[in-house]
Amino acid sequence: MTPVGARPLVLVVEDEPALATLLRYNLEKEGFAVDEAADGGEALRRLAEQPPDLVLLDWMLPTLSGLEVCRQIRRKPETRSLPVIMLTARADAQDMVRGLNIGADDYVTKPFAMATLLARVRALLRRAGPAPAKETLSFADIALDQETHRVSRGGRAVALGPTEYRLLEFFLRHPRRVFSREEILDSLWGATIHVEPRTIDVHIRRLRKALNGEGEADFVRTVRAAGYALDTEEP
Repeated sequence: MTPVGARPLVLVVEDEPALATLLRYNLEKEGFAVDEAADGGEALRRLAEQPPDLVLLDWMLPTLSGLEVCRQIRRKPETRSLPVIMLTARADAQDMVRGLNIGADDYVTKPFAMATLLARVRALLRRAGPAPAKETLSFADIALDQETHRVSRGGRAVALGPTEYRLLEFFLRHPRRVFSREEILDSLWGATIHVEPRTIDVHIRRLRKALNGEGEADFVRTVRAAGYALDTEEP
């Protein structure tokens, strides 16, 4: 990862040379360092050689699809928490859910406004960055150490992606309170960035899967027609 004070490094995985050049130009203009890969195999080699701070990952790639690259990123402990934004011409809601289920943190359909993409890059890097407060948040047997970014449950380490980490942090700061999908979206992405509400459902499922071991209670409650809450009691 990039040392403190250095420019954040973005790996652009895109096989269309014109779009890759456009992305590089705009990212560098905004103060980011940029690395590039034109296919899935090269992307994995770049990740191993120089881990970036964020990946912009095209869905349709030669040799290895963006979905498979994302799947391998999430399988490896050293890249499991790496922020990934999927870029694709697939605008169908089922494709969006599929990409998020594989492990992408965000999903941007082509064609897109460059300003919107850059806003999402900055938002995701803020969410993935270290929190200013150095306290440990806890609820029941769940603990989140903001200094080390480690999450545990009952003493067991829990591996979370950056969005799931921020989602849990949000709930831990407001336990027992019910939030609508829109309120959660505004808190995690900001009111100026449009994200589909069902995106929250995908991240909730991923958070539950990571938090809940065999025989453990599910404290992330679904409140029908209202939203979600972190609570020990069924609503």
